[in-house]
Amino acid sequence: MTETTTRPSTGLPVPPRVARFLVLTAVFVCAACGLVYELALVAIGSYLLGDTITQASVVLSVMVFAMGVGSLLSKRLQGNPALSFAVVEGLLSLVGGLSVLLLYGAFAWFSAYQPALVLLAFVIGALIGVEIPLLMTLIQRIRKQDASDAVADLFAADYVGGLLGGLAFPFLLLPLLGLPKGSVTVGALNAVVGVAVVLWLFRSQLGRRAYAALTGGLILVLGVLGLAFAYADQFEVDARQALYRDPIVHAERSEYQEIVLTRSLDGDDVRMFLNGSLQFSSLDEYRYHESLIHPVMDGPREDVLVLGGGDGLALREILAYDDVSSVTVVDLDPAVVELASTDPVISGLNEDSFEDPRVEVVYTDAFRWLQENGREFDAVVADLPDGDNVGTSKLYSAEFYALIAEALSDDGRLVVQAGSPFFAPEAFWSVGHTLEEAGLAPTPYNVDVPSFGNWGFYLATTGEAPAPALPDDAPPLRFLDDDLLAAALVFPMDRRDPGVEASTLMRPSVIEYHQGAWRGY
Repeated sequence: MTETTTRPSTGLPVPPRVARFLVLTAVFVCAACGLVYELALVAIGSYLLGDTITQASVVLSVMVFAMGVGSLLSKRLQGNPALSFAVVEGLLSLVGGLSVLLLYGAFAWFSAYQPALVLLAFVIGALIGVEIPLLMTLIQRIRKQDASDAVADLFAADYVGGLLGGLAFPFLLLPLLGLPKGSVTVGALNAVVGVAVVLWLFRSQLGRRAYAALTGGLILVLGVLGLAFAYADQFEVDARQALYRDPIVHAERSEYQEIVLTRSLDGDDVRMFLNGSLQFSSLDEYRYHESLIHPVMDGPREDVLVLGGGDGLALREILAYDDVSSVTVVDLDPAVVELASTDPVISGLNEDSFEDPRVEVVYTDAFRWLQENGREFDAVVADLPDGDNVGTSKLYSAEFYALIAEALSDDGRLVVQAGSPFFAPEAFWSVGHTLEEAGLAPTPYNVDVPSFGNWGFYLATTGEAPAPALPDDAPPLRFLDDDLLAAALVFPMDRRDPGVEASTLMRPSVIEYHQGAWRGY
């Protein structure tokens, strides 16, 4: 270590011990901010794409690599470590604070989410990587200290700050401010602490021009972040609208997902989207729900279990049978059921099905509920999101279907929405093999739903594979009849079983099959 970097500094406005404490406090705060940026990148990826594991892997690996690059780059910035640190913190606060808005814009307007994510993760990681070496130099200039002791102090402050940031993100920032405003607020805090500590504590090491430039830069960064905070809500509205064809009439972020309703200009087509994925269109949802429900009702149906189905549209079809005595709906998100019960358009579509006294709604994870369930059901409806990510793939696993098999009465039936045999054939046929792996005998069938395209289902029992048919006492239907059901059993040659494997908790192959689907369409 050179004499320049180890001799005690002069001109400090406070005693060295206090100065050292202030620098370590800055390390603590900046580390908390850095972890918030990291978590924010993961969270926005989860919100927009619904694949937390992949997004976390990309963010963490790129940021760790970039931190190493930043550490090497810091060697070139040691000539004036105070000035360099202030500039780095100003840039970090600006990029990190705006990262969520930048990513949302890249996703909504430019379809460049992944490149933008990698670039932002690299820039933020590199700037974080520069911090510690510069701080080490500043600490040593305040008071000469054994290198191992200085490293221990710095990393202790850094790690404890990371703990604070990690806890503040889900329990404070997201509930109070939301993701965009929370990130901007953290950026402002980062700028104030990181730059202000240099402007005050190390002002004797800055020339007049450098001091003026840093002061102006801090004001500029805070001004930009202030504007971002003021317009974050409008930015989010504009970016969200860019993702949808029709005007948005309702949007909210629940604890679990983003819920959006759109309505066409003529008012005829109302659509619900969860995390950007279409759940139904009012123009043709009856095609999907008639095909899902009525074949499974051709048998015992006194007690029915619905897994998912928070929009109440499958429930509408079930309740059309007077001999159904109870329906248990297990849905994760109360916000979806609340919207389906109170929005006049959706409640009109589902015919106020949640008001029926035969219906009981349970808000929990379907897998966990089945593990604790002690009841048997005559019919089970698995109306769940596609298993295209870690969170939903367990709902298409052999273990999940084995739990359903245990919940079926002796003559009970299960129906599963299984995605598109045309656009995602490997994923669709994997569901069939997974049902077989769980000891169920499935029969596949498919129909055309214009807003979805070709869509497929499985009807299954614990005995022989059932033949889908309509109950003799089926209510009047608009789409499904016996002839159509017979045709629904036929799959074109280029969309028949390609020989795929079952999906399990430990080997969720359904994710891989979904990732290769929908390409070119």
